[in-house]
Amino acid sequence: MKASAPATGQPSRWVLPSAVALVLLSFVAAIFLGIVDLPAHDVLSTLTGSGSSEARSIILDIRLPRIVTGVLAGMQFALAGLLLQTITRNPLADPSLMGVSQGATLTVTVFLLFTVYLANPDSYSVNELPIAWLPAAGMVGGMFAGGIIYLLAFRLGLSPIRITLCGIAIGAVLHAIAIGLIAGWGSARIEIILEWLSGSLYARTWDHAFFLLPFTVAGLAILPLIYRPLTLLRFDATVARSFGLSYRRQFSLVLLVSCALAASAVGAVGPIVFVGLIVPHLARFFAGRHFPLVLPLTIVLGAVIVTLGDLIGRLAGGPEEVPIGIVTALMGVPVMLALLRKVP
Repeated sequence: MKASAPATGQPSRWVLPSAVALVLLSFVAAIFLGIVDLPAHDVLSTLTGSGSSEARSIILDIRLPRIVTGVLAGMQFALAGLLLQTITRNPLADPSLMGVSQGATLTVTVFLLFTVYLANPDSYSVNELPIAWLPAAGMVGGMFAGGIIYLLAFRLGLSPIRITLCGIAIGAVLHAIAIGLIAGWGSARIEIILEWLSGSLYARTWDHAFFLLPFTVAGLAILPLIYRPLTLLRFDATVARSFGLSYRRQFSLVLLVSCALAASAVGAVGPIVFVGLIVPHLARFFAGRHFPLVLPLTIVLGAVIVTLGDLIGRLAGGPEEVPIGIVTALMGVPVMLALLRKVP
């Protein structure tokens, strides 16, 4: 499949600054708004080092950690989606298509099953769940799934279409195994798994943000090194090699970066759907054919979508909250349909 971009001219110079401003506005809105109605002056006092104990607890221990975690995860999901869509030349590629999300799901399920259910079958306390280890378990599973797909595609020739087909097949198998384990578990404790499966920032702490931060920094730091190969990987392998590109090595490197970004994000917040799929298309829509702008715009818009999606879920769901994965799914379908109408 051929990656698409709207046939527009040079994008406005205000596109990226406007997106950055939108990130800041969404960040501020997420701090000030929530289930608990805090006075604006109390929020400002907390941010400047004072404020009431209630405001400090809500802002510094609850809202800020989940916002920062969401921003980092959104950047990683969006960037991973763009990298996958570029190297596979498939506009429908995203972490779930490559089996990364399903691999993380299976390892989280197995991890909870063995550490909680089999080790202590008579306890149903959520507090006893080893939640702190879920990000690492999910990341290991996502990377493992990506490695399997890569090895299979490597033996078959490493073509983009084979990468996609391997991802779909492996992802389906891993998802089926995970759902089978969940169904067979039959315990009230599967609520934590179901919440994780829906993609959620609920109860995310600074530990989750610090877990994601190295992957985000490393992903952004490596972009200048892979930028030129990435621009050539948009083309057929023969064309890319004609420009002197070591196709297989650079393809493998970009695939590794995208899988690492997606796997760590899924491990921390669950498989938030549509972010990796929709955001790169939004970036292309606003940037037109100006690829140097698509990359930073994708990163910024990923942070915006997740931050606003989480805020909508918090405000709409009340004390129960609506998981962000549900919000992004509801937002993603109409956005995708609107983009398809404008793309030739």
